[in-house]
Amino acid sequence: MNMLIGWDKAVKDLSENDDVIARIIANYPDERMEMKNDTLHTLVRSIVGQQISVKAADAIWNRLEKACGNSINEKNLLKLNTEELRETGLSKTKSSYILNVVDANLSEKKWENMSDEEVTEELCKIKGIGPWTADMFLIFRLGRTNILPLGDIGLVNAINLHYNDKEKLRKEELAKFKDKWSPWSSIATWYMWRSLDPVPVEY
Repeated sequence: MNMLIGWDKAVKDLSENDDVIARIIANYPDERMEMKNDTLHTLVRSIVGQQISVKAADAIWNRLEKACGNSINEKNLLKLNTEELRETGLSKTKSSYILNVVDANLSEKKWENMSDEEVTEELCKIKGIGPWTADMFLIFRLGRTNILPLGDIGLVNAINLHYNDKEKLRKEELAKFKDKWSPWSSIATWYMWRSLDPVPVEY
């Protein structure tokens, strides 16, 4: 695992420009987001985490790892049929999405050479991958520093909590946080997640 490049600079800039996030950052002085240089891992974990809590996703992921002999890779996933995947707690739909990702052989692609938009377009061609999963991939697999995944309910809830006394902000108001946190929206997002969850989010 490796760290996202520019983290210390991001922490400094965000803390200087935003008093709210500065207080959150101060609560986690020694923590950093960890990236995994593994395309399949990030995409499968993101599919597992779609529309469920971090705690529930972790439980399913642990069962999936066990079913794969503690190594989630293409070979081990292909040994499992849909029913065996469902026994880990995955829905029938998510099970098929995971197999779609395996079949797509995405590990061969030169992701680092693509723009954020190109990565998203390429990933969203696969049934089961949408903008949210693409955003998780951009952050956790490629280390893109300025991603604001407004399709993530945890991020939206955290912004509403810390910046609007739990009242819901409109979409256009949420979108302004990209300007507020640029060029470090990904790092700000991680701290928003961290403020809600007892365990650091990772994909």
